[in-house]
Amino acid sequence: MSAGAFLHQKTSELKHRVRVWDLPTRLFHWLLVASIIGMFASAYLGALDWHMRLGCVVLVLLIFRLVWGLVGGHWSRFAQFAPTPRRIWRALRRPAHDTEVGLGHSLPGALSIWAMLLVLLAQVVSGLMSDDDIAYAGPWAQRVPEALTAWMTDYHAHIGQWLLLGLVVLHGVAVLFYLLVRKENLISPMMHGDKLPTLTSSPCTPSRDDLLSRMLALVLLLASAAVTWWLTGFAA
Repeated sequence: MSAGAFLHQKTSELKHRVRVWDLPTRLFHWLLVASIIGMFASAYLGALDWHMRLGCVVLVLLIFRLVWGLVGGHWSRFAQFAPTPRRIWRALRRPAHDTEVGLGHSLPGALSIWAMLLVLLAQVVSGLMSDDDIAYAGPWAQRVPEALTAWMTDYHAHIGQWLLLGLVVLHGVAVLFYLLVRKENLISPMMHGDKLPTLTSSPCTPSRDDLLSRMLALVLLLASAAVTWWLTGFAA
C-alpha cells in the first residue's frame, strides 16, 4: 500500500468513527478496574481499612453506573444492551444489514457486564454486613440479624470473591480472544471512546459526550458519593 493510499484510508476511518463510549463511562470502567485490583490486593495483604475504603469507592461507582445507565450516552444506557429475546435472536442471526453491529456490547459482552455489576453489588453489600469477629466489622454488621451477618461474612470471604475473580479472569480472556482471534481491539475504544462501524454506508447513532453531559456525570458522581456516605454511616 502506498503512503497516499494509507493516509487516505486512515482519513476515511477517522471520518467514519463513531463516539461509542462517553468519557464518564470510560472513567467509570478504568476506576472500577483499579478499585477491584486494589480490593484484591488489600484483602491479600490484610489491609482491611483500605479494603473497606476501596469497597466504598466501588459502591460509589456502582450507584453512579446504575443512574448513568438510564441517562448517559446512547451506548452506555442499559436499554442498548439489555439481553431481551429480540436482541438474543438478532445476535444469533447477526444480519449483514444491521449497521450498528459491533458498536456497543455484543451479547456475550452484555451478559458479562450484567453479571459483573450484580456480583460486585452483592460483594459490596455483603462486605457492609460482614463481621469476622477479629479485625473487621462492616457498618451494617450490627444492624442486621446475627445469622444474616454470619452468612454474609462467609459469602463475602469465599463465594463472592471467587465469583468476582472468575468474572475478571473470564473478561480478560474474552478481551484477548477478540484481540488475537477476531482481530478486534476492545481496549483501545475504551481509551479514546470511538469505534469504526462494520458498515459505514448508513449513519450510526453516537453517544452524547459534550461538556453538558460530562457536567451532569460529575453531579451524579458527587450525589453517588453522598449516598454512599449516608449508606455506610460515615456521616453519623
